[in-house]
Amino acid sequence: MSVIETKNIECPYCGEVIEILLDCSVSHQSYIEDCQVCCRPININMSLDERGELSVIVTHENE
Repeated sequence: MSVIETKNIECPYCGEVIEILLDCSVSHQSYIEDCQVCCRPININMSLDERGELSVIVTHENE
């Protein structure tokens, strides 16, 4: 796995599939990124387990 990975996610607001970049040099992170289609803020929670498997959870800003 490289340090920067791309992942397709579905916007929790408009339902469009967008591509995001993830920095895998940090094993757990949480941040907000605006949807490239509807511009609403998406909470992105990303983690890598001990085997290096990537998990990404996206939610509405207020969830």
